[in-house]
Amino acid sequence: MSVKLVAMVFLLVAASGEDTSFIFNNGFQSAHLTMDGISEITPNGLLQLTNETREKRAHAFYPNPIAFTPSSSFSTAFVFAIRPEYPTLSGHGIVFLVSPEKALPGALPTQYLGLFNDTNNGNSTNHVFAVELDTIQNREFDDINDNHVGIDINSLRSAHSTPAGYYDEGSQLKNMSLISGLPMRVWVDYDGGKKQISVTLAPIDINKPKTPLLTLSQDLSHIIKYPSYVGFSSSTGSILTSHYVLGWSFKLNGEAQNLVISELPKLPRLGGRKQSMVLLIGLPLLSLCSIFAVILSIFYYMYRKKKFSEIQEEWEQEYGAHRFKYKALYVATKGFKDRELLGSGGFGSVYRGTMPTSKVEVAVKKISHESRQGMREFIAEIVSIGRLRHRNLISLLGYCRRKGELILVYDFMPNGSLDKYLHNQPRVTLNWMQRFRIIKGVASGLCYLHEEWEQVVVHRDIKASNVLLDSEFNGRLGDFGLARLYDHGSDPATTHVAGTLGYVAPENTITGKATTKSDVFAFGTFLLEVVCGKRPIEGEFILVNWVYGLWKKGEINKAKDPNLGTEYKAEEVELVLKLGLMCSNSKAEYRPSMRQVVQYLNMEVPLPDLPLPLSSPSCYGFTYGSYENFEDVRMSFASSSRTSIPESILSIWRSLISSRRQHSG
Repeated sequence: MSVKLVAMVFLLVAASGEDTSFIFNNGFQSAHLTMDGISEITPNGLLQLTNETREKRAHAFYPNPIAFTPSSSFSTAFVFAIRPEYPTLSGHGIVFLVSPEKALPGALPTQYLGLFNDTNNGNSTNHVFAVELDTIQNREFDDINDNHVGIDINSLRSAHSTPAGYYDEGSQLKNMSLISGLPMRVWVDYDGGKKQISVTLAPIDINKPKTPLLTLSQDLSHIIKYPSYVGFSSSTGSILTSHYVLGWSFKLNGEAQNLVISELPKLPRLGGRKQSMVLLIGLPLLSLCSIFAVILSIFYYMYRKKKFSEIQEEWEQEYGAHRFKYKALYVATKGFKDRELLGSGGFGSVYRGTMPTSKVEVAVKKISHESRQGMREFIAEIVSIGRLRHRNLISLLGYCRRKGELILVYDFMPNGSLDKYLHNQPRVTLNWMQRFRIIKGVASGLCYLHEEWEQVVVHRDIKASNVLLDSEFNGRLGDFGLARLYDHGSDPATTHVAGTLGYVAPENTITGKATTKSDVFAFGTFLLEVVCGKRPIEGEFILVNWVYGLWKKGEINKAKDPNLGTEYKAEEVELVLKLGLMCSNSKAEYRPSMRQVVQYLNMEVPLPDLPLPLSSPSCYGFTYGSYENFEDVRMSFASSSRTSIPESILSIWRSLISSRRQHSG
């Protein structure tokens, strides 16, 4: 059938006043929905949009286009359920939408809900109307909380939203949890005459409330294309979540048919976790076994109990959803075998693991807890950090405690850490476009930590080896083992110098207090490392001083990594190098905030000219060239600090001053 003929058919349908309606009350087996991504129809007829797969999207559309007209009204009703892996941690939500196309190929998963991406979100050319049932608070979209219903017009920044709930017969608002796992009913109605949208939510056993949950006066005649398609979209993120649609009805220019709840297909039964084999081994079997078998069982039980024993105090019960069983992590990492080792450093070893039940890949880090805080306060911070949600941050999924060890569980990043693509003659090198995208991504994540979350998060260990790359080589800042939290507007209380040599801000060695400005200093060193492909310190070579010297000569672009080749934008390289020097300023007050850094990188505001003379780059607590001998360094430090100087730093100071004397001679 030709395109012209199809168009004529739609015009005839619209002109004749024929109104589209359908209902799926006994399952979706015969619905012939147009589906993509990970959506599927279960054997008993449920529309399962997502499953236990990370960072995937899913769509399901009614196969035939709807002949909307500028004056059309429409009504839809459906029953849905959201079941996350953990009862208190949610994945992402589900969306009913009207779209000009049945395929959304450029849409992203996670917070984009399979609708848009970071370039078309908010474009008037989308012609998408949607109602989101959202279970994650994304501040970049101005979400009101992590449990809300929103009306979206061409954008994930809702035109109107409200916390999930329903009005009873007394017009009292009753709260509802979208991630309860229980089925819920939704009604979406648009009055084409009044130009008004209403959305109503209720538990499955409640008839449609008289008062809608939210209403919005909005003319959709310029939003919805003629014809368009109706359907559902959803996505997964770091937390595994299943999204189900049990039944669905729709009517153009009329009220959608009521769904008969008793005829809907049943959701999978909510079962408890499988009982641990450790508990089964020690059960008394006196009536079935010989005395010898009982003795062996007792010995074996004691051995297993000791092997997998954990420390768990009463106060940790409130963190149950964040705590992993040691046995599960032991099995996931094949007993923490060396062949599963991804890397190790001063703060612990990281292993690759596959969770035995969900088959999800994770990174498991074993560290010795040496914090001056009590363990209870430390775990509270770990759990708080686990609530961070940003596309450029590694998700901290939870923790485990055992015999003085603290074990942290993170998202697994298949392409490993950034440093292996920069140093030691890497087999795979990153081009400038990839490096610039990684830089901007890490900057965005760090800005979220400093200014956009409910508390200030100081990372304290920003470096290339703590930036992990996902399957598409997007940069994600990870390893929050040293991070500290404090309230906006207050001062950090930490007085323990932490971080990695080469990235520690000079004021840190004196005050011991890590601040957002000390994070900016480390980020400046990170910028230079990524652009130049050189480590911050190699022998007597100091990267920031080298770049500073080239800048003074007007040759700053000569600092770029030779592996970049010729496919790069010189103005972007120069911008990042100058910004690296600005962030590495020895005086904290002259460093920009991360929000300013993001604006500079996005070229929303021009980078200010670096002053001459620039406050010299610093190296671990003193400005290069400001001391003539090592004793001056020791005396200056001792007069302003209560903390002893790390021997590793002293040795570098000795070599730097010795080298300076040789060059001056």
